[in-house]
Amino acid sequence: MTMETLLDIQNLQVWYQVYGGYLKVLNGVDFTVNKGERVGLVGETGCGKTTTMKAVMRVLPYRVSKIVQGQILFRGQDILQMSGKALQNLRSKGIAMIFQDPSSALNPVFTVGEQLRDVIRYSLDSPQASQRERKQAIEEIAMKALEEVSLPDQARIMATYPIQLSGGMRQRVCISMAITMDRDLVIADEPGTSLDVTIQDQILRLLNDLVTEHNTSIVLITHSLGVAREMTDRVYVMYAGTMVETARTSELFANPLHPYTLGLLASVPKLTGGGIAMGIPGHLPDYLNPPQGCRFSPRCSRAMPICDSSPPRFFDLGNEHKVACYLFQGDQRE
Repeated sequence: MTMETLLDIQNLQVWYQVYGGYLKVLNGVDFTVNKGERVGLVGETGCGKTTTMKAVMRVLPYRVSKIVQGQILFRGQDILQMSGKALQNLRSKGIAMIFQDPSSALNPVFTVGEQLRDVIRYSLDSPQASQRERKQAIEEIAMKALEEVSLPDQARIMATYPIQLSGGMRQRVCISMAITMDRDLVIADEPGTSLDVTIQDQILRLLNDLVTEHNTSIVLITHSLGVAREMTDRVYVMYAGTMVETARTSELFANPLHPYTLGLLASVPKLTGGGIAMGIPGHLPDYLNPPQGCRFSPRCSRAMPICDSSPPRFFDLGNEHKVACYLFQGDQRE
């Protein structure tokens, strides 16, 4: 069965302007999400995961960011070419994003209720309803959204300002805003941040229900390989602004191939003990002057001369398993 491609990012390059020049953060990112699919995005802090998804939402920092080239197709339409009105419609009905930092995602001068009602108001289609019926519907949807993220005393929460809530409660408010109305795609950037493990499990199950009940697609950005293994159908591994490996989740964990993926998995602590994980030697490259070839080559024990001169493309190994590494150049399948 052919799956419908919902989001298709092609050769995306994003730079940030700083005092010393441009940080060349994203370097030709390719990324796809199918309808009703749960896709994980994993990698070290600072590798460009959030930048990629902020580019999808067109909320990169104004003036200091620069999309050098690439396309971001959502249902075949290029988000980078959309007008302001089309973008507003996309954000209210097409894509929602749960940001990692709830303190910056919520406006401190408006109550939680005002912000939540605005999200619903822009998303709700009820042209035949009277103003009173519409207002009542918005209120009921808002209360239900807060209840679904396990926030008690919803009326009190609606009347409070974000600063009056704890970090975990603010995070749940942000999640409620993303799930309050049906969306084609929900981008969850570390949705478990600031949450205790029991609430985190409830939120992840809630996101999973969106897929099974509403055929919503999910992009889950996470540092937890365990969460990615449990919650996703397919995983992308990202390093220093490049995608280095992608596969079905079961295949990736059973047969990891890229040296960076192997290093990530080897860094995960084992419940059975066996010593302290050594991690991956070295550090992320300087984005002002990144390597000309594979960005992982300075840290890779299996690097070859070609790795320093030319960046590898994805080599298709079949069964939806692709690796951006010259070690597998001869293994690609037709």
